[in-house]
Amino acid sequence: MPAERWSTAQAETLAPDASSVRAARVLSAPGSWSASGRLDDLLWGRCRSYQVCVDLTGPAFTCSCPSRKVPCKHALGLLLLWAESDVSAAPAPAFAVEWQAARAARAAAKPKADATPIRWPRRNGSSSAPSGWPAACSS
Repeated sequence: MPAERWSTAQAETLAPDASSVRAARVLSAPGSWSASGRLDDLLWGRCRSYQVCVDLTGPAFTCSCPSRKVPCKHALGLLLLWAESDVSAAPAPAFAVEWQAARAARAAAKPKADATPIRWPRRNGSSSAPSGWPAACSS
């Protein structure tokens, strides 16, 4: 099921800094993208030679650019393009499908949190945490 379109303000709040927003605004024009599309909750695009994906459920981002900013200006530009003028539904290319599959595999491989509380062994009738542990750790 496709995600509800975000507002421009929602997309901009993800920016790491103001300069990223300014750079993303330039890239939010449809002419900056040689290809773009949406498949359910996945946005994908090609901006110059960079491959960009945004998972709207996280949100999570990936881009083949060398930027260390997360999200980079390309991912922000794709989000702004979607927020301002929509991105057409289209089959995702291989790079987007592979990224989405890798994310799903990592999520499935994460160990599930154990809901069972830790019970410390009783010593001398006490049920407290080991000595030296904060009192908040006592059961």
